[in-house]
Amino acid sequence: MALQKLAQLNSARVLGILLMLTTQGVSAEVTVSMKDVVEVQLGGTATIQCTPRFSEETNTVLVQWFIMGLDRRERIYYMDGTDSVADNGTEYTDRISVQEEDYTLAISNVGLSDERAFICQVGGMSAGNGENRTELRVYDAPEFPEIEGTRSGLSITSKELQKVASCVSRNGYPEPQITWYKNRSPLQTEDEKTEVMAQVTREASGLYTVSSSLLYKVSKEDVNSTFYCEVSYRMPGAELMMDSRVINVTVHYPTLNVQLIRESPKGLVKEGDEVELRCIGDGNPPPPYTFHKLSPSTEEEEDLPVDTDVLILRGVTRVDSGIYRCKSLDVETYMEMSSELKVVVNYLDPIVLTPSGSAELLLGETLTVSCNALSSQETRVVWMKDGQEMGRGSTLTLANASFDSAGDYICKVTVPAVPGLHRSSSVRVSVLGDPVVLQPVQLEELEGSKVNLTCKATGFPEPSISWEVSGAKDYQEVAQHVDKNTVVSVMSVIVTPDLKITCNASNSLGSDEGHFRITLISVTPASPSSTEGSGVIIVGIIVGILLLAILGSVLYFLYKKGKIPCGRTGKQEISRADSGKDDIVVEMKTDKTEEAGLLQGVNGDKKPPSDQVTMETPLRDKHKTAFSRNRRTVAPCVGRLRFLFISFLFFFWSSARSTSTYGTEGARERKKERKKERKKERKTTQKAERPVPHPYSPFHSSHCSLLVPKSHVIPSQTKPSLSLSHVSCAVNCAFAPFPSLSTAGLVL
Repeated sequence: MALQKLAQLNSARVLGILLMLTTQGVSAEVTVSMKDVVEVQLGGTATIQCTPRFSEETNTVLVQWFIMGLDRRERIYYMDGTDSVADNGTEYTDRISVQEEDYTLAISNVGLSDERAFICQVGGMSAGNGENRTELRVYDAPEFPEIEGTRSGLSITSKELQKVASCVSRNGYPEPQITWYKNRSPLQTEDEKTEVMAQVTREASGLYTVSSSLLYKVSKEDVNSTFYCEVSYRMPGAELMMDSRVINVTVHYPTLNVQLIRESPKGLVKEGDEVELRCIGDGNPPPPYTFHKLSPSTEEEEDLPVDTDVLILRGVTRVDSGIYRCKSLDVETYMEMSSELKVVVNYLDPIVLTPSGSAELLLGETLTVSCNALSSQETRVVWMKDGQEMGRGSTLTLANASFDSAGDYICKVTVPAVPGLHRSSSVRVSVLGDPVVLQPVQLEELEGSKVNLTCKATGFPEPSISWEVSGAKDYQEVAQHVDKNTVVSVMSVIVTPDLKITCNASNSLGSDEGHFRITLISVTPASPSSTEGSGVIIVGIIVGILLLAILGSVLYFLYKKGKIPCGRTGKQEISRADSGKDDIVVEMKTDKTEEAGLLQGVNGDKKPPSDQVTMETPLRDKHKTAFSRNRRTVAPCVGRLRFLFISFLFFFWSSARSTSTYGTEGARERKKERKKERKKERKTTQKAERPVPHPYSPFHSSHCSLLVPKSHVIPSQTKPSLSLSHVSCAVNCAFAPFPSLSTAGLVL
């Protein structure tokens, strides 16, 4: 009710304003500016501007929006200085609004029915009034075009236009346009070979569906042609296009030429191959084909049962050679075409060997073997044995046959022009002869070593091997086998000085024997320069240098301390502290020769018996005994040291020389034997009244024995320790064989 009252009030106001303008007389003018056309997409929002221009200023502006109906116009909106409202009962009541600033009309959710004229009327009281209009255009894009080609082929012999394809574009607004293309070029409908039939359908929604059919007269050149349709449509502010998928059409044309070809094999045909013949025509669709074989004598056709355009001959033989014919009949023109092809099947007959199977001949004889095979092409013959080529040609001659000539001979016949066409056959040749023992052997072995002797014998018939062994007890045959007509026997035997071995081979034609000669190898001592001997010498040198350094240091130390009397005369005292219950007894005994040497002076003077002293003096605890004796001046200390140094080098050289002889096992055995002999000599020497010094010992001494404490036992041949009494004794004992170098006396 309120809205109705408001509408009545607005109508009264408008009438009053109009009457006022009429009574006053209009001299002023109002100009309204609007676009002629406004475009909008279906479902979008359209905005229509209304811009008034007043010739005089006014305080009150009255704006009204109208739509054009079939016979009259209808107001849809009213706005003045105080009110702004959409009229009730129109289709725009809930979908429009007007901006107060510039009086622009906005229409939401635009539909196809909104495509009409919209009028804007503006009144300015004393300034007058004016109006203008805008056409609203609504657009909607169509769906992707669908194309479908003719499923049946198009014949070039047809005199009428044939339908190539149809194209449909659905739900577009306004109605879209369809254009046809061939090979990316548009088809002209003015051409008598082309015709387009279009149909437009208005859907219930108000949108348009457009369909188009292409009628075309095809030719043989259209076999590979492509066709598609293009849909063009308009959207707000743009012209757009969409292309359908591309299709090919099937063009039918008659067969004018037929060709018969061999697809396989690619090269020459040989027996056993699978031959494939194909009949090819230039028509579409291919016409039905028939295959025939011509008789070589009567040239009559032999029908071959084939339902396709391919004839397959499996496992061909030379009988399948001949002329083959292919025929075709066009169903539209009823024209018959034919083509011929000659097929040649190459062959190679089985090999004929003379002699065949096997052949025997005596040693030294000659054998001739022939190999022949008939073929449709030129052949090549090769003889093989054990993988090696023995000759070429149809004949093989074995002259002066030996046992090596025996074996299997293979004749290979090939056809060079036809790959894969070949045959082979073999003959076994046996050479009869006495056995022959191969490779007489001469060996050099150590006595007692175990050796394997191999005896090889060849011959035919296969020989048997036996052994004759003398001079050995431990022997046996360890293996026997046959290797390519050669009998091999292996004998194991222990080598002895009297060993004699004979290998006997025999068959039905004779026998042969072979003798094995074994020479004994003598054992030669290893050279001192061997690795082991060299190693021992090097170690000995190092040890000798160390001992020499130690000895020199000790002697130098004793000399500095005055422990070694060099060139002194007079008394020498030897003192010893109490030693408890232990006693030390020094005993010195000599034979006549030694006594004479000891009792002589430095110049060879013999001392009287009163000056000769035999010492056997116990040294008791808490007692000190001194012996003094007049002596002549002995050799200088330098001479003694020189002699000790030379003696030490001689001892070291003897030891290194004896050690270096142990490089081989035989030398070690001899060393053990010498040790046994030395033990026997020692036992014999101990039974004698006095010891016999070793002739090669560098320290040739008289019998010298020391009684020492029980905890220190020193044998008579052992070098005394380095105490003063021991050094004196060692020097006198060592120099006893050399009168010119010994001391004149001994003072303890």
